Amino acid sequence: MSYFTIAGVQMYALHHGDNTEAMRHRIDALMSRFPQVQMVVFSELMPMGASPHHAEPMPSNAEALFCQLAEKHRIWLIPGSMFEQREGQVYNTLSVINPHGEIVARYRKMFPFCPYEAGVESGSEFVTFDVPHVGRFGVSICYDMWFPETTRTLAAMGAEVILHPTMTDTIDRDIELAIARTNAAVNQCYFFDINGAGAIGNGRSIVVGPSGDVIHQAGTGEEIMPIEVDLSRVRRERETGLRGLGQPLKSFRDRRVDFSLYRNEGGSSPFLDTLGPLAKPQRVDIEEY
Repeated sequence: MSYFTIAGVQMYALHHGDNTEAMRHRIDALMSRFPQVQMVVFSELMPMGASPHHAEPMPSNAEALFCQLAEKHRIWLIPGSMFEQREGQVYNTLSVINPHGEIVARYRKMFPFCPYEAGVESGSEFVTFDVPHVGRFGVSICYDMWFPETTRTLAAMGAEVILHPTMTDTIDRDIELAIARTNAAVNQCYFFDINGAGAIGNGRSIVVGPSGDVIHQAGTGEEIMPIEVDLSRVRRERETGLRGLGQPLKSFRDRRVDFSLYRNEGGSSPFLDTLGPLAKPQRVDIEEY
């Protein structure tokens, strides 16, 4: 089977506080209205809000609730992400839950939005998972997609759909829409970039096909987006090329160029070392000019 229905959920929620009960109601309503849905994806930090002070060890009570909902509705569930306490550190962590209510994987965000997402540690392990008889899925979170190596690695691991919860409430959302399209095109995969609304995001979630085509772009309010994907389309375009043209994954595989930058410690270079510390911009007083 190559057809599979994924519902992205763009909803209003508290910026600081427990949103799990609202998410439960939303899942129940969604599945009543769209029973064909097989997977549900929420936005970043939706369950418990955007404060690291709400970090909890996993498994947690919130995660257990989502396991119950996944089993109840027999769906794959990605309930956004939550701050996790682990070995004295805080991580921005996404749980992948299967239709039996089991945790298949936990992904920890590799690129916290530094210097703004302060006090959050970087994860180091890529995560893909297989939906039996359907295909392979990969996950990333928000700022991760600004680093093309993350999506390329997931594609090289066989991911045909990238599930990407985000929490963007800033003026760079239009750039992220372009990045989502680019990531889908250069990796020849579906890309689900699901944002929050209101206090926890400015909306405009986007679902992109493997040719970089926009399947759906949401507005700024609440929205449920049930999208049927066809994994055979990914496999065909990876074989024959994007619109019968470029075959970027094969070309990357067969490359002769050696990216020496990645052999350097930390991926640095003499030029990058001149850019100064990773810190918030500071105000310059007029009299200093």
